[in-house]
Amino acid sequence: MTLTPEGLEHTPTLDTIIEGITCRIAERSDRGRPADYIPELARADLSRFGIAVATADGRLVTGGDRDMGFSLQSISKVFTLTLALGQVGDALWRRVGREPSGNPFNSIVQLEYEQGRPRNPFINAGAIAVTDAILSGHQPREALGAILRFIRFVSDDDGITINEDVARSEKENGFRNIALANYMRSFGILENPVDYVLGVYFHHCAIEMNCRQLAMAGRYLAFGGRHTPGGARVVSAERARRINALMLTCGHYDGSGDFAFHVGLPGKSGVGGGILAIVPGKASIAVWSPGLDANGNSWLGAAALEQLAKEMRWSVFGD
Repeated sequence: MTLTPEGLEHTPTLDTIIEGITCRIAERSDRGRPADYIPELARADLSRFGIAVATADGRLVTGGDRDMGFSLQSISKVFTLTLALGQVGDALWRRVGREPSGNPFNSIVQLEYEQGRPRNPFINAGAIAVTDAILSGHQPREALGAILRFIRFVSDDDGITINEDVARSEKENGFRNIALANYMRSFGILENPVDYVLGVYFHHCAIEMNCRQLAMAGRYLAFGGRHTPGGARVVSAERARRINALMLTCGHYDGSGDFAFHVGLPGKSGVGGGILAIVPGKASIAVWSPGLDANGNSWLGAAALEQLAKEMRWSVFGD
């Protein structure tokens, strides 16, 4: 808050704040590193940054490269978790836990220690188990189609597609995920053939969206499970709260505590450089910058969200 020349208080608008954040991010030289273990992502342009905010009053405020597409990677796990809970309900939690991992997202050590049951649905092993739940009783093409239709529905955009080059790159280099899936299958956590499960998993991680589309897609988590405030219901308000709780505690792998400390919002990151963040009752936010920190989270995306939450006083922990 600042004072005008006349001495009156003046609160910057969301548009002004987004413009200021975009300009400050553009000036920074520390941009992180791309996900070089996936060749298609290793070629990312680190100068890129985009942001979009879908608000409760129906506005979409954007900045930077808001129309440039990127692969969702682990952000897709928010949508697959929503679908799986819709299909099997709380029975899902017999196969997947709800606790922070404290380990890298592709760790097999923790999975071995806990006898094949993933710690939460947002680490790779957990998301593979969630994908298996969606696949049960369906062919891989049908399951993937259901995931894509759901994301198109919540984003109000039928133009969202899968980046086949990224999916192929993930499949050709997904050795650790193959190991995780086979290990879980040995404990009966996975019910379907490993090749089928991983095929769907690699493809839903390769769904491509831009910041505008992703901010729109997250609205049901911001508005009590509804498509828009007072609009059609996507999930129950209770389920939306629980998904947000998991995003807050587990959404950034072993960097989740640090993200909660600095940003104070439920969020889910992906190694494509995107982050979906939720301000309950107020807004759905998408940021994207492909340079990552040591934990695999967008370096400048997290910095932008910290600035935005501070200036808008949007932390779930209060002002």
